[in-house]
Amino acid sequence: MGLGMLASRVIRPTASKLSRSSSLHFIRPIVSTPETSSAQSQPQPDPTPDPPPPSPRPPVAGARVHFPKPEDAIEVFVDGYSVKVPKGMTVLQACEIAGVDIPRFCYHSRLSIAGNCRMCLVEVEKTPKPVASCAMPALPGMKIKTDTPLAKKAREGVMEFLLMNHPLDCPICDQGGECDLQDQSMAFGSDRGRFTEVKRAVVDKNLGPLVKTVMTRCIQCTRCVRFATEVAGVQDLGMLGRGSGEEIGTYVEKLMTSELSGNVIDICPVGALTSKPFAFKARNWELKGTESIDVTDAVGSNIRIDSRGPEVLRILPRLNEDINEEWISDKTRFCYDGLKRQRLNDPMIRGADGRFKTVSWRDALAVVAEVALQVKPEEIVGIAGQLSDAESMMALKDFLNRMGSNNVWCEGNGPNPDADLRSGYIMNSGIAGLEKADVFLLVGTQPRVEAAMVNARIRKTVRANQAKVGYIGPATDLNYDHQHLGTGPKTLIELAEGRHPFCSALANAKNPAIIVGAGLFEREDKDAIFSVVETIAKNAKVVRPDWNGFNVLLLKAAQAAALDLGLVPESANSIESAKFVYLMGADDVNMEKVPSDAFVVYQGHHGDQSVYRANIILPAAAFSEKEGIYENTEGCSQQTLPAVPTVGDARDDWKIIRALSEVAGVSLPYDSLGAIRARIRTVAPNLLNMDERELATFSASLKPDCSHKMSLTDFRPAIDNFYMTDSITRASKIMAQCSATLLKK
Repeated sequence: MGLGMLASRVIRPTASKLSRSSSLHFIRPIVSTPETSSAQSQPQPDPTPDPPPPSPRPPVAGARVHFPKPEDAIEVFVDGYSVKVPKGMTVLQACEIAGVDIPRFCYHSRLSIAGNCRMCLVEVEKTPKPVASCAMPALPGMKIKTDTPLAKKAREGVMEFLLMNHPLDCPICDQGGECDLQDQSMAFGSDRGRFTEVKRAVVDKNLGPLVKTVMTRCIQCTRCVRFATEVAGVQDLGMLGRGSGEEIGTYVEKLMTSELSGNVIDICPVGALTSKPFAFKARNWELKGTESIDVTDAVGSNIRIDSRGPEVLRILPRLNEDINEEWISDKTRFCYDGLKRQRLNDPMIRGADGRFKTVSWRDALAVVAEVALQVKPEEIVGIAGQLSDAESMMALKDFLNRMGSNNVWCEGNGPNPDADLRSGYIMNSGIAGLEKADVFLLVGTQPRVEAAMVNARIRKTVRANQAKVGYIGPATDLNYDHQHLGTGPKTLIELAEGRHPFCSALANAKNPAIIVGAGLFEREDKDAIFSVVETIAKNAKVVRPDWNGFNVLLLKAAQAAALDLGLVPESANSIESAKFVYLMGADDVNMEKVPSDAFVVYQGHHGDQSVYRANIILPAAAFSEKEGIYENTEGCSQQTLPAVPTVGDARDDWKIIRALSEVAGVSLPYDSLGAIRARIRTVAPNLLNMDERELATFSASLKPDCSHKMSLTDFRPAIDNFYMTDSITRASKIMAQCSATLLKK
């Protein structure tokens, strides 16, 4: 086609408009033909080549595609781009793999498909009208168009309907700045609305002390209903009414009692469900986000600490598929106000009148060193608290060893911990690996209160694979179907001898998993109990070359690292004869066992239970104010990062011990975080492999036979109050409200 013909096609429509608008102008289309063209005219260009096929675009948010069966891959075309997707994927997922972000409100990748917001409409070739991409399966050869005038018009219409009853609350809405409705109305909505009638209003619901509701803003996406039913396992929320009277609520007036209820704040795309403690505190663009780790339990959930100045204002989850997916427990999310209450600011010494008086660091360390050098080495005891990081525990162990004492341990590991075989105290299958199990045996553990994220994994597996769950322990409320096999060791003996009906389920399982609670560490007959559990595991083939289903569910953030570093006391009863007790954040120690004439040093960040017995207080930094390594229950090392400055004259734990060692004349050979981590590398190198799960090398089959006799005393709950388990949560006003309102019978 010649240039003249192309020009005529471009000019002809314009010419017709101009001729209609004014008769004075006459525009003649110029047509160039081979006969009329002169020799001086420009040479003919080559025919226009076909455009090259579009280059592939990166998937949305760096998503990766896994093909279970490569032969099941199908090819679809998204806006002309060819993309291969696994069979069974939806059109919306295919678009994300092709790098096209489809707007949505009701769709969530971890919840069932509802298809009721209609915001994800796209055009599919040979279909009479736009289709909801979240609910339409992708078919071979399907040609999907996401950017056509029809798709844009459909989304604009949907957005107009959604905004029809939505209040103009953005200036006073806590969701402002991180609101899906705001973003998508700007991107896909019209510039004006045509609705002139009276907007409807909905009565707010009381869901408890954590979730604030403004139900007039609700767009009925049902994300919260599906989350509560499918993930949290509580039937608290539902859809009531029809048509314009439709609203989300509780069937009867009640609070939302799930330990995961705060996650509805994150998944709500509008401002209907927001954080009650965070209400009107700050806008999200004023906050500084710091990626860190949760230390309120042994799961090590990935979190983001949002702060403004010296104050932590909220905690949000970070995505980690292997540990917490994108959920966190309510204790993790709302304990942050405990970080600013009942804090220890300055070193203090108890005077003769029993009152504490503030002193300088030099004076405090001098007194501690003087007393420590006066007592016998075997009378020195050190106890690490449940929130201690690996660096501080390494420093404490080295300091006490240089003072001549080997009596150092971590609270929660019991009087006689067994740190010889790593497989005996970590979760060998991994948290994500629990999804492969088809039978669970829970021994002396209540995962719903001990580790809410592990419990969510078990529930997910029960729903997806119809896995069977057997539970041995006191009566409890697990949020999935389970068989209560018994309350104590008697049931374990029946299982080990093959006399219990549940033995057949274990024997027929492809991947059986046994989860033992760390609350059993405190029992005197723990070795005998573990020996019986190992017999059950051997009979059911729980440990194989391709599968290790023998798991220990720890309770506290410091336990795994303490056992890796060898914090094992020389004598089980050393605290009863101690003259110098060094408590590094240890608040759950039975202080009645400490002799009345013992000198007690408390190093920590909160004035909690052990402070009342202390002779000297050394203020330390909390997990949100320091860099430290924590190992979770599956043996994965992660680190916290400082989000806010330390309070008062507080210092990092390992720095305090390093300074004390110098004053006492037994200087530790490290002055920096890098140097102390080099020391950790010589003791437990696995702790320095960040974000990697280190598997146990040897199994429990190497352990010698146990000669201890097992007591038939029933198992007891390891945690009495889910909301108050450590010094930070006990100082939290929000956790106190939860404890008062949600745990009352």
